[in-house]
Amino acid sequence: MLEHLANILNKISIFHLNILFLLGLALFGGTIGGRIFQKLKIPQVVGYMAIGILIGESGLKIVNHDITQTLQPFSYFALGLIGFMIGGELKKDLLVKYGKQFIHILLFEGLTAFIAVTVFTTTVGIFLFKDWKLSLSLGLLLGAISSATAPAATTEVLREFKARGPLTKTVLGIVAMDDGLALLLFAIAFSVAGSLIGGVHENTLRIFIHPFYEIGLSIIIGILSGLVLKEFLKKYSEKERILVFSIGAVLLVCGFALAINVDMLLAVMTLGAIISNSLAQKSKEIFRLLSGFTPPIYVLFFVLVGAELNISYMSFAIFLLLLVYLIGRSAGKMSGAIIGARISNAPEAVRKYLPLCLFSQAGVAIGLSILASNNFPGEIGNAIVIVITATVFILELIGPYFVKVAVTKAGEVGLNITEEDYLQKTMVKEVMDKNPPLIKVDTPLDKILKIFSQTANLYYPVVSADGKLSGIISIDSIKNIITERELAGLVLAADLKEPVVETISETALLSDAQKIFEKFQIDYLPVITEENKISGFIERRIFDRIVSTKIVELQQQSEL
Repeated sequence: MLEHLANILNKISIFHLNILFLLGLALFGGTIGGRIFQKLKIPQVVGYMAIGILIGESGLKIVNHDITQTLQPFSYFALGLIGFMIGGELKKDLLVKYGKQFIHILLFEGLTAFIAVTVFTTTVGIFLFKDWKLSLSLGLLLGAISSATAPAATTEVLREFKARGPLTKTVLGIVAMDDGLALLLFAIAFSVAGSLIGGVHENTLRIFIHPFYEIGLSIIIGILSGLVLKEFLKKYSEKERILVFSIGAVLLVCGFALAINVDMLLAVMTLGAIISNSLAQKSKEIFRLLSGFTPPIYVLFFVLVGAELNISYMSFAIFLLLLVYLIGRSAGKMSGAIIGARISNAPEAVRKYLPLCLFSQAGVAIGLSILASNNFPGEIGNAIVIVITATVFILELIGPYFVKVAVTKAGEVGLNITEEDYLQKTMVKEVMDKNPPLIKVDTPLDKILKIFSQTANLYYPVVSADGKLSGIISIDSIKNIITERELAGLVLAADLKEPVVETISETALLSDAQKIFEKFQIDYLPVITEENKISGFIERRIFDRIVSTKIVELQQQSEL
């Protein structure tokens, strides 16, 4: 008995060791692949998926189907984080400003793709299967699935290249709403296909109503969870707790949405939108913390996406349908986006380059293909699953490249300047007070008070006769002495000064200054030369104001 138990535990340990090893391999390999592709001027996400293909079903088979299924919850978590971050971009003022434009483009790019794929695949299907009912059913289902656009790879490219501007905002808005349109079109296609060829195992009315239930309940879950999370986040300011609550909320929403069979992405997008709009200032910190947490999650997610590709199921008929689907979907998406952008009077960058940003397709498309396969067994079901699975990988590989081309040509690369970017690129000398009021060590209290009255500073450097930094005087430190006027002639700056906690050079980066402020919990920082002489001074309150103002200015410039 004990020996049997030991064998079981040993097998479990080896299994877990293998999973950990494969996760490490995927993370290291994906990162290296991403870096190589980045050097080749190709988005990193393509490199992640290329490594996945290499170690997966179509390559070395180190990662097989069973392992990817075991890690499926991890993929859901990654998609949940992606959806939450997209939702954070859907601010109320953005929707008010661009809402009409989004709706026009969404309807035209989605419906045009649906019509084009339906017509093309039906025509080819009649040639292949000699059955117009089966071919039309296949065309309608593939057409409905074609309207979906995947957010994951697209938003990863926008993040990588720090894109910001009208095109970027439009892309984020469209990919956030595409799922809903795809679900509605699929409900219609499912109903018509079921009446054409029969054999549908579920009630047709239920299938038609289900998308409305799915969309509505997803939004309700997102709103309610967002209101609850907002109350928790309002009570805490510690970064660790903010991060834990945010990730916990994403996991809870993802899990609950999957449990009751509603759209997980739409639910977490709604959650992100509620937090972004109800906690306008604090949400910036929340999404900044999450953006620092997500990179390894994204790498693993896209490596696993690539690992699932299996090209062994391809036949001539499937290849032909795949080719027609790709052509029809791409032509429909591009032409529809152009028409929608022109009708809605979208900015020129949107009209010219949005068509290049709508190729990627993933989760929702695969999910709908599986649903179709389960309810239409045989030729039509198998054809849909293989065509969608294969095209998803092709589109996920080429989509990011075209997104990069589009935002580059639109001039939106590098415009999404975050506080971290600014701090890491700006030197101290660019924001410091270059002429701070200095107090010499032998200055009497009366003169010190006069200097205080003439300036708005809270901290004053004390220098020796040769100009070297000697200490610091703060208003708080001498407020008790101020009332003792009889001491005015006896007390000198040398008696009032406090030791300097830390200094910085003018060529240091602002990120270094921020680290010093946080590490030593101080509100001032003398800027000194190599000879320990004052060349400038920074007060934290002024430092924070300058940085915040500069970020707003840079982001406003990106909107022009």
